[in-house]
Amino acid sequence: MKDKKKHSHRSPITDHRSLPLSDVQKRRDTRQIPISKVGVKDISYPIVVMDKNHSVQHTVARVNMYVDLPHQFKGTHMSRFIEILNSYREKIALDKMEVILQQMKEKLGSSSAHLEIEFPYFIEKQAPVSGAKSLMEYTCEFRASLAEELDFVLGVKVPVTSLCPCSKELSQYGAHNQRSIMTVQVRYRQFLWIEDLIELIESCGSSPVYSLLKRQDEKFVTEMAYENPRFVEDMVREATVKLSSLDTITWFSVEAENYESIHKHSAYAAVEQDKRGEATSPQSLR
Repeated sequence: MKDKKKHSHRSPITDHRSLPLSDVQKRRDTRQIPISKVGVKDISYPIVVMDKNHSVQHTVARVNMYVDLPHQFKGTHMSRFIEILNSYREKIALDKMEVILQQMKEKLGSSSAHLEIEFPYFIEKQAPVSGAKSLMEYTCEFRASLAEELDFVLGVKVPVTSLCPCSKELSQYGAHNQRSIMTVQVRYRQFLWIEDLIELIESCGSSPVYSLLKRQDEKFVTEMAYENPRFVEDMVREATVKLSSLDTITWFSVEAENYESIHKHSAYAAVEQDKRGEATSPQSLR
C-alpha cells in the first residue's frame, strides 16, 4: 500500500520525442569573436591510400576535422563531422579530399574547412646484401584545407641513421651514431608517390633504417654510415638540394632530429622553402 501511495503522486512520464528540440549551437553569441578552427579531433578511421607497388593500401588513420565559426554563433554541430566521415566509410582517399571539405563547408555553413589525416603506411623493403624482405612502417599525413581554393600538403616521417662527423674525426676508432627522424612536408603541382618521397629522404642520412637485417646486412649498413657521416645540418641541406631539384614540388619544409646516443638532448635543424622564393637559413641546436 505504501508503494502504491508513493507512485500515485508522480507526474506522468512525458514522451520527449514529441517535443521540439532546441538548437543550442545556433544561438547568438555576443562576444564578437570568430573562431578560426572548431571541430572534432583524433577520430580513428579506416582509409585507402594509393600504393605505388600494389595499387591501393588499406590502413587506419587518426582524423581531425575543423571548420571556421562566425562570431554570431554559439557553437558548431559536432555530430555533422562524423556524419560526413561515415558517409564515405572505407572510401576516404586522396581523390575525395576536396569533396569531403566541400561537404563540410556546406553542411556546417562555414567559409573554410580543414581535414588532417595521419596514418601508418607500409613499404616492403629488401635488406641491402641478403635481400631479406620485410615491411617497414612510416608515419604519413594528408593536410587539406578549402576556402576559395584547395590547399593540400603531403607529410612523411622517415627514420634514418646518422653518424656524427665530429665524433668520427676525434675518435681513434668508432663514432657515435643514432636513429634520426626526418619530417618532410611538401606541396606539389603533379602527383607525387609517397614511396618516391621516402626514398629521396632516406638518401639524406648516413644510412637507411630497415626492419630486418641479417649479419651481412648489419656489416654493410654500419660501414655505410661510417663512410657517410652527417650532422642534422647536413641532412636538411641534402634534402633541400634534392627537393629543390624536383619541378613538381612548389613548397617544402624539412626537419631533422637526432636522438643523440651520447647526449641527453636531441640535435635539430630545419629548412622551409617556397620554390618562388629563397630558402630560409637552417636552424640548429646541438
